Amino acid sequence: DDDEDGLSEEYDSWISNFCSLFGHDYFVEISTEFIEDDFNLSGLSSMVSYYRESLNLILDIGPESEINIPAMPLIEHSAEVLYGLIHARFILTKPGLTLMAEKYENRNFGSCSRVNCEGMYLLPVGLYDQPGLDTVRLFCPSCSDIYFPSSSRYLNIDGACFGTTFPGLFIKLYPEIQRQCNLRSKDSFSLKIFGFKINELSVSGPRMKWLRQKPKSKEEIEEFNRCEYLIPYDGNSGSSSSNPNNSNNNSDNSDEEEEEE
Repeated sequence: DDDEDGLSEEYDSWISNFCSLFGHDYFVEISTEFIEDDFNLSGLSSMVSYYRESLNLILDIGPESEINIPAMPLIEHSAEVLYGLIHARFILTKPGLTLMAEKYENRNFGSCSRVNCEGMYLLPVGLYDQPGLDTVRLFCPSCSDIYFPSSSRYLNIDGACFGTTFPGLFIKLYPEIQRQCNLRSKDSFSLKIFGFKINELSVSGPRMKWLRQKPKSKEEIEEFNRCEYLIPYDGNSGSSSSNPNNSNNNSDNSDEEEEEE
């Protein structure tokens, strides 16, 4: 009996072992209840080879039939890919966001190296939702830019394990992050030569400065909220897609031409 108790205490699930591997500390442990719900796995069977065998391996369920030894490495790899895809969905749920918030507070994802961001904590993000396209990046809520992980141990993690949605949803759920961003400087560094700033149009000038510009005055904030999802209209462009009145003007002009004829 003592031996059986010792074995049960030493037993670790596949999920625990996977998350404890070197370089896997970005991951959180997914509950088996979430994985066992077929709705949460919708569409994943077509994205992963050896789907059923990989799922059984993740859930520590014995194989339904005997598995060839040469196929085991392929199944293990497919199980890691499948867990990553499930992980990207799990961290969008309330339990998953809570676990990721604990890692965020412990600065497990690192902090931004940009000076003006003043050590803002980073969030993992994927450039694609499909596996095998690119590795994980780290998003800074302050400067809205992405960075490579500081350690090479994370460079083999697929970005699809975190997906493209997580950072935006995480920031919306925790408004304190946006408040911390507002307390940080939005100024960007500008090079100088003998005390004179380099012109923005110069080759060595400050590029992409507009990306970090934020509305400051009340008028700028109102204009930002009004135009956030609209195409700005330039009165000098003469573009019919930008000016809603152009269609009426064009119809009036055509009527006048017909009358002259």
